[in-house]
Amino acid sequence: MKQTGQIVRSYGRRFIVESGEHTYDCTSRGKRVDYACGDRVDITVLNDKQAVIEAQQPRQSLLYRQDDWRTKLIAANVTRIFFVTAAVPSPSEELLNRCLLAAEAADIDPVIVVNKSDLPETAAWLDKLQPYQQLGYKLVTISAKQGAEALLPLLQGQTSVLVGQSGMGKSTITNALLPDAAARVGEISTALDAGRHTTTHAALYHLDADSQLIDSPGLQEFGLSHIGATELAGLFPEMRDFIGHCRFHNCTHRQEPDCAIKQASKDGHVRPMRLELLQKLTNRALNA
Repeated sequence: MKQTGQIVRSYGRRFIVESGEHTYDCTSRGKRVDYACGDRVDITVLNDKQAVIEAQQPRQSLLYRQDDWRTKLIAANVTRIFFVTAAVPSPSEELLNRCLLAAEAADIDPVIVVNKSDLPETAAWLDKLQPYQQLGYKLVTISAKQGAEALLPLLQGQTSVLVGQSGMGKSTITNALLPDAAARVGEISTALDAGRHTTTHAALYHLDADSQLIDSPGLQEFGLSHIGATELAGLFPEMRDFIGHCRFHNCTHRQEPDCAIKQASKDGHVRPMRLELLQKLTNRALNA
């Protein structure tokens, strides 16, 4: 029997698909496994518990990361990404930047969440994040254990995904918003100054009839090899006005003279660390 459904859990080669009131343990036809949590798919039902994924319906969006060796799908058909950060364990500003670039490339609305607002270290982290607010990125400060509901207005009517380093509180937020979700919450490993990987697969939950939330495994890196060198500068909001004003039409904003973006950095319109990231990513893209 043919049906359509949505992938609500992704376990590598196995998927849990929700179709109406039923959920099915699914495998995919052939060797194809490039499905993501949130994908809408056509399935053939085998029995009360099992089905086969036959095809994927067109995606509205896809968030994924790619390095030199592999592509890792994170979530499909999401409209908003919540980058969950916290002052402890040590947050990676470069990872945040890479996630923002991935959001820009996928045309998905990004929100920066600062969790653990009660920690004394949070003030310094918020100061570091001020430039991102000035670029127009939404920023919300919460304490997931006491006030995760502050996120509800931004989650309403959206299919959202929680993304970030391990230990930042993504699963705690999920548990606070959905007490029945039973997402595993791990302790922070202070010895390693990193969170333990407690979420091992993406999982989709229904907040209400119009709102869905996907919790994803913790990230330590975010490869952007799928983004071409000529696309990169346009993903930095503060650089867009300067594109096309360099002396050379094919300027890579690295060694070339009279580069408008490098001049913008000297003039204080582009932060040096953002220019350095552009150049680092461009070097990688051109030498791939």
